Amino acid sequence: MAESTTTTIEERCVNTIRVLAADTVQKANSGHPGAPIGLAPAAHILWSRHLNANPANPAWPNRDRFVLSNGHACALQYCMLHLIGGSITMDDLKSFRQLGSKTPGHPENFVNPDVEVTTGPLGQGIANAVGLAIGAKHAAATFNETGFPIVDNKVIVFCGDGCLQEGVSGEASSLAGHLKLDNLIVIYDDNDITIDGHCALSFTEDVPARYRAYGWNTMEVVDGNNNLEAISAAITVARSHVGQPTLISLKTVIGYGTTKENTHGVHGAPLGADSLGQFKTDMGFKTDETFAVDKAVYDFYQETLGARGKLMESEWNMMFEKYKVSYPEKAAEYERIFIKKTLPEGWKEKVLQYTTASKVGATRNYGGDVLRSITPCVPELIGGSADLTPSNKTNFDTADFQAASYQGRYFRFGVREHAMFAICNGMSSYGYIPFSATFLNFITYGWGAVRLTALSHLQQIFVMTHDSIFLGEDGPTHQPVEVLPLLRATPNLLTFRPADGAETAGSWIIAMEKRDGPSVLCLSRQKCPHLEGTSASNVAKGAYRIYGADTAPIVFVATGSEVSLCVEAAKLMGDSVAVVSAPCLELFEQQDATYKASVLPPSAIKISCEASSPYGWKAYTDFQIGVPGWGASAPLKSIREHYGFTPELVKKFAEDCMSKNPSKL
Repeated sequence: MAESTTTTIEERCVNTIRVLAADTVQKANSGHPGAPIGLAPAAHILWSRHLNANPANPAWPNRDRFVLSNGHACALQYCMLHLIGGSITMDDLKSFRQLGSKTPGHPENFVNPDVEVTTGPLGQGIANAVGLAIGAKHAAATFNETGFPIVDNKVIVFCGDGCLQEGVSGEASSLAGHLKLDNLIVIYDDNDITIDGHCALSFTEDVPARYRAYGWNTMEVVDGNNNLEAISAAITVARSHVGQPTLISLKTVIGYGTTKENTHGVHGAPLGADSLGQFKTDMGFKTDETFAVDKAVYDFYQETLGARGKLMESEWNMMFEKYKVSYPEKAAEYERIFIKKTLPEGWKEKVLQYTTASKVGATRNYGGDVLRSITPCVPELIGGSADLTPSNKTNFDTADFQAASYQGRYFRFGVREHAMFAICNGMSSYGYIPFSATFLNFITYGWGAVRLTALSHLQQIFVMTHDSIFLGEDGPTHQPVEVLPLLRATPNLLTFRPADGAETAGSWIIAMEKRDGPSVLCLSRQKCPHLEGTSASNVAKGAYRIYGADTAPIVFVATGSEVSLCVEAAKLMGDSVAVVSAPCLELFEQQDATYKASVLPPSAIKISCEASSPYGWKAYTDFQIGVPGWGASAPLKSIREHYGFTPELVKKFAEDCMSKNPSKL
């Protein structure tokens, strides 16, 4: 193809992306046309010249990962996926933002196989991308051999001003600079607009200077609306740059070429018929045609990305076959983790087991011990703590993941809870089983990322210690009274609060086997004795009787450290009381009605006991022992007595309940 023809067809491709995105938003009468129009040249250059991916196989393991962090601009991604022959049809574009479509209002990984991660809440995508880059670095360090670069993919991000204003992106970018993730490229749509108006209203910092301070390489493309060669040259340099992630500041005009360009009005609303008609005329399209794509445009992307992607995957497959011969054990492990996505055989037998004779500690200690029993036989289990390793007990016998040792499996996330959760989402998307650790109270510091873990059906194990008001002197700022109800209200998330070592082991097992969503392990700071009647296998039932007769007229239902407390209270009261441990209410909800009634008999007086808000327990029990307000700063003994969490006070509470309901006795 001659150069002049190439220039002409490339201009037509860019204008097609612009108009197609505008038509997509206009048809839905909802969406964000401004950024897709402004970013069309960058998208065209990236997909046609630089993205290593095969549209025919979005699951090719060594593909580049593309992340649209400014997810509101998803009309751009959908249009590109259509033009390159991906999973989006023209009918899908016409169904943008409609019920049940493959083109929802923000990119969702579980709806579309071509979408790597769910984005929309700003800043999450770039933080996920850091996790994807970490995953690629770890995989390369673990599996690559001389002559066999089976992992050499890049992670490429589009983001906007909004993403870079969010704190989570700053946390993640800071860590990415520290880790020298040179496989990460961020293309910043520097269009100087947010919903409120021009960035002069609220965002006047020198973004490239900030990123240089993080340890990033930075570049600038002055005319991101027209200079295709400058965009391409910047990406070329970024792909080859060593020792630093790269930020490309791409100067664009939002809604470029429309009558609403460079205004916030084109950010989040359709152009409207008149403006769209004028735009089509200026872009060389007929005003009375919608969703128009020339065959030459389709052919161009097939001849560029389509052909390149098929060839690259074919060459990679041939290399991998040779790799299997030279390194059969590594090849089998790579396939198991990243292609078959199965756990190793026999791993469950390695999980630490507890008996009543085991050493007594806090469930955070049990959790750490179980973790250390699993990590040697499950190499894809990686993770770390947000600067609380000694408190979370999550350290294990491996090197840290650092720039000098990408094979390390333990991460020092620093005091960056929100980024930690989001980065682990990226690791999960890459194919790992990540765990993240902090205090339970601070899961709400990163709740935006936790919510997306569940929504995205990603596996992440949240190891949350210091799980109640019993952490004592740190007081109400650290005491998570409202967090358990929040977790239990979140779809596709399992909340575990184990009572002892056996239940902690059972919780870890289920969390490891839940490949389609997250689990939260809520672990105590204070000691929890190993109880008769508990077992790792019974955790799968969600709740089960551990003490007393099936016919007992009074049933205590407790979680975590309060289970042993209720057993002590029951022993003070005699044979009329049974105790149910409920380590996971979500799993209990999955049991049949007969089993539920056997555990919580309708005829019995049921009393819940949990050192947290009693919110939600009325669905299971008649009376609740809990923390109705905030906690308090005091030693553990004072906290127990003040809030009624001693065997004597629990016994008294139960006796008061009995006096109010004599007919049930």
